Amino acid sequence: MHPTPTPVPVNAIPVGAFLPLSGSEAAFGQAAVEGIKLAVSQINAAGGLEKRPVHLILRDTNSKGSEAARIVRQMVTEDKVVALLGEIASENSLQAAPVAAELGIPMISPGSTHADVTKAGPGIFRVCFVDPFQGRVMSKFATSIGVTKAAILFDPADPYSASLAQSFEQDFLARGGTITAKETCARGAPDFAAQLESIKAKQPEVIFLPVYFTQAASIIRQARPMGIDQPFIGTDGWESPEFLKIGGEAVNNTYFASHFSAGEPSDRTKTFVNSFKSEYGHEPLALAALGYDAMNFLADGIRRAASTGPEALQKALAATKDFPGVSGTITLDADRNPAKSAIVVRVDAEKFNYLETVAP
Repeated sequence: MHPTPTPVPVNAIPVGAFLPLSGSEAAFGQAAVEGIKLAVSQINAAGGLEKRPVHLILRDTNSKGSEAARIVRQMVTEDKVVALLGEIASENSLQAAPVAAELGIPMISPGSTHADVTKAGPGIFRVCFVDPFQGRVMSKFATSIGVTKAAILFDPADPYSASLAQSFEQDFLARGGTITAKETCARGAPDFAAQLESIKAKQPEVIFLPVYFTQAASIIRQARPMGIDQPFIGTDGWESPEFLKIGGEAVNNTYFASHFSAGEPSDRTKTFVNSFKSEYGHEPLALAALGYDAMNFLADGIRRAASTGPEALQKALAATKDFPGVSGTITLDADRNPAKSAIVVRVDAEKFNYLETVAP
């Protein structure tokens, strides 16, 4: 059983969003939805696109790739959406993108960073940077604070985690660093003592932990009573209120790469943060900014194409140059990936704090 097609108001432009609103990555999807809905409300308040309102059709993938693929097919064949926004987790987008490509409807991922996501076809786009870049960002950051010895703890079964571990290691070694230990951690495992003891014995100066927020916080919380006081460094998968809630004081003095920070001191950021806080009563997380950018990126493509037809829209999106996203200026390369800066966030006082911007 699946939901019946969503009635679309006459003359409206149906846009599909397929996001993890339940399951292990729900915090990501819920943040992205806030940004997407804010963008839609602003677009419609300004008269819509091509004098037509945007009608958002939202579906929950339950944080599962198979469900993401099924929903994409349903949204295209039954809901007749003109474009798709989703997914967040790379492993889910890797299953959904080939379906969107097969059906010929543009798909824009707000936050899937695995390099292979856009390789499914010429209609697959993203507004976030890619894993090889954020792996290098954290390697460069580690080197900048004087680190020469690092350990890596990652999940080889997760494409996101595995690709980040690889890009960090390659860049860190190229910068003259040493990987003192490389251990694996399976998602859902309750105990990481053996891996942490092995890492501790090798005395790294930092530990690179490219996994999602629940697992990252649990690992760091287990490490601290074991006498592992070194900073953990991570990636955009950490950014969720749940990371702070689960980790508590244990996650202070950790760092991760992100796409956006409400504390970044630009006028563009301040304007977005003020609009977002007025709507929701709290500051936006990175995935809210990426959701907002994904919808506005699509809107910009529709305006330039002067059409919602898939071929014209795909061509316009691929030609995007200097689009002023709140998560950074977006110019797409030949693989439909944006060259953007990254933010390094420091966790201190159990809060996410802007530290620095790292150029591409």
